Amino acid sequence: MSLINIISKDFDIAENLSESRLREVMVDAFAYLIDNDFPKLVQILYKADVDQYKLKELLETAEGSSSAEVIADAYLSRQKAKIETWAKYSQKKDS
Repeated sequence: MSLINIISKDFDIAENLSESRLREVMVDAFAYLIDNDFPKLVQILYKADVDQYKLKELLETAEGSSSAEVIADAYLSRQKAKIETWAKYSQKKDS
């Protein structure tokens, strides 16, 4: 399972994005959700299992970053952690 595959469940994104371009797209998407569809933003973060307390702390302490950037980074980080966990456990199962 790739990062793009996971994210495409919540967002309509191209499959061939570089990681830096993916971050830009996610920042734009979260900026839109903050301004226009906050309930959907909350739903996506809940479904992705982004820690709400950690995110709140990040939002309060982030200097020089927009809320959309902080949220996008937290979301991407959580999705990457899921992939690492899946990979680790699928290797153990195959052993």
